[in-house]
Amino acid sequence: MAGAGARRDAVGVGLTYQRELHDFIVARCDLLDYLEVVPDTGWTDHGPARTPRYVDDAAALAFFRAFRRERPIVAHSIGLSIGSAHRFRDEHIDQIARWDAMLDFAWHSDHLAFNLVRDVGGHEYLLGVPFSVARDDEALDMIAARVAAVRRRIARPFLLENNVNYIGFAGEAFDEPRFLNELCARGGCGLLLDLHNVYVDVRNGAADWDAYLSALDLRNVAEIHLAGGLTHDGVYLDAHSGAVPDDVWAIAAQVVARCPNLRGITFELLGSWYKRMGPDLLAATLERMRALAAAPMVAT
Repeated sequence: MAGAGARRDAVGVGLTYQRELHDFIVARCDLLDYLEVVPDTGWTDHGPARTPRYVDDAAALAFFRAFRRERPIVAHSIGLSIGSAHRFRDEHIDQIARWDAMLDFAWHSDHLAFNLVRDVGGHEYLLGVPFSVARDDEALDMIAARVAAVRRRIARPFLLENNVNYIGFAGEAFDEPRFLNELCARGGCGLLLDLHNVYVDVRNGAADWDAYLSALDLRNVAEIHLAGGLTHDGVYLDAHSGAVPDDVWAIAAQVVARCPNLRGITFELLGSWYKRMGPDLLAATLERMRALAAAPMVAT
């Protein structure tokens, strides 16, 4: 248990890389302790029938290597599909391992979700968005085993991110916080707690802040994501579309101070929204995150 004002390792501030943010990152790298990259956007996958299958974006990789000489890089991938019923993408693990060898990731993460499906004919399809997994014992056993496989392959801390729950499954054995607690315990992974994802569920009536945070074991949290969103047809979406909502800032102030093993707070912004947000508000967001990161620990 951590007492008020207890010390922990320094918490860094990061930004998820997008091409449109490149010049900002170069000009204001003083605001960043690390850069989060989505490796999947740094290569082209030509499919298993082509050799070579994966072709790197040479310019992006050169920039990441140059940045890495000054500050850490963490990976936040989208292609593992650890929750797919028929298989997860072990070929993706090989790609992350290859990039880790080049960029020496401080840690890496993916989504507790699935985006790879197979039809009755055996054909596979990648969905456009990640979907939540059913939170039952069968899924827990399956995903914990896959987490262990990832950790054997890549000797870096591995985190899974809580997903937005736009759809639910009837008769689930666990609520999300308890599922995450059990998965971290069984699989040995950490948690990337996306507070905006939880906020989306709260806004859409699928979660309660107090119940969620009181049930979640915050000792597992190694990274926090912040972002903004928008409402479309009455549904609030995790669109990464601008400023962090005031309610998310307020919750973040409570949560950050209660995570004894937190290593980083990362802001996510889609590049297509950068002009609307502007460099001044983006810089102010990162500075506010730094103030959060510097807050003393409180009792947990």
